[in-house]
Amino acid sequence: MKDAADIHALMQDMGAKARAAAGQLAFASAETKTEALHAAADAAWARRDEIIVANAKDLDYSREKGLSSAMMDRLMLDEARIEGMVEGLRTVADFPDPVGEVMAEWDRPSGLHIKRVRTPLGVIGVIYESRPNVTADAGALCLKAGNAVILRGGSESFHSSMAIHACLVDGLKAADLPEDTIQLVPTRDRAAVSEMLTMTEFIDVIVPRGGKGLVGLVQREARVPVFAHLEGIVHVYLDAAADPVKALNVVLNAKTRRTGICGAAECLLVHESIVDTIGQGVIRALIDAGVRVHADEALQKIEGTMPATDDDWGREYLDMDIAAKMVAGVDEAITHIRRYGSNHTDCIITEDDATAARFFERLDSAILMRNASTQFADGGEFGMGAEIGIATGKMHARGPVGAAQLTSFKYIVEGNGTVRA
Repeated sequence: MKDAADIHALMQDMGAKARAAAGQLAFASAETKTEALHAAADAAWARRDEIIVANAKDLDYSREKGLSSAMMDRLMLDEARIEGMVEGLRTVADFPDPVGEVMAEWDRPSGLHIKRVRTPLGVIGVIYESRPNVTADAGALCLKAGNAVILRGGSESFHSSMAIHACLVDGLKAADLPEDTIQLVPTRDRAAVSEMLTMTEFIDVIVPRGGKGLVGLVQREARVPVFAHLEGIVHVYLDAAADPVKALNVVLNAKTRRTGICGAAECLLVHESIVDTIGQGVIRALIDAGVRVHADEALQKIEGTMPATDDDWGREYLDMDIAAKMVAGVDEAITHIRRYGSNHTDCIITEDDATAARFFERLDSAILMRNASTQFADGGEFGMGAEIGIATGKMHARGPVGAAQLTSFKYIVEGNGTVRA
């Protein structure tokens, strides 16, 4: 454990190095960044055994801490998951470079020609929990967008993140880019997080990716601007006009495909007219799949459910649990989601276009879906290559934060000896 002065000095040094690297990276060619990411992917695959050994240390550490099964699943890396991580690196590598993209251009009567073009944000700080693959995703996306990044992974994934970070550095070396472009905080000490939140001279934006506790801490203490990634309290509303096959398939996938991700369904709302038909069938299918259904009084008549408490509404389980409630119609569903949702992702299952339009119009979640699994709430599935998180705020970036969302813009103004009258 380092003392406070050591942590401060460490973080100041990392910040200064990141700022210097950002200055060089801002004008690095697209080809160079692509080369670095492909080389990092090659390194990660070549060193996959090392990554798995490092991950085993983290799994042992986390078992001793008593992490839940869902959190252990988030943490675990095997060859298949590493292969997915490698594919993600290659996808980001081959994605169009956003830096320098002309977003708009126009001419003025004064004779000026004006362009708005994408430019890197500068230095990004990413603070995340559990999932070691975020090390690769965040490092790759920040690099693609021309940013330097300081990564601070969770204490549970310390060894895994270090092993993955070493592969990213291999990629930077191969492309002759500054090694300080992607830095990983080399300590579990939480004082490093507090330092990052106040490093306004070095860090341009903080991206927290984790539970409500982490995001709340960052929002309370940060002096650096924040892209908030709040918890995923995801609702699925089964409308009176729901198709039974779509309802069954979508809800089962939304809840059970992977319970530990932020796009997993956490609350099922059922129209009162289909409780005894579609609703009952879906809930029984969930129970048969091993899901614990915390039902309101109206739905408790379905065998196998358990009574819901006030704490079940607005709860992110990240496990094989779901809250379930009967509602009178789409307006009551909207009211419930407004009260208990987190503006992350919400879904309606209906064949009625007018009802779907009302749901979309009157809710303001970052992602709204119809007749599709909420597990698609992911930058990769949106065609962004990958994501650094789902931003639930309304400033700058919202929804999946990919490479393009990690840029700002500047105006390029050209004249021909043009003067203002």
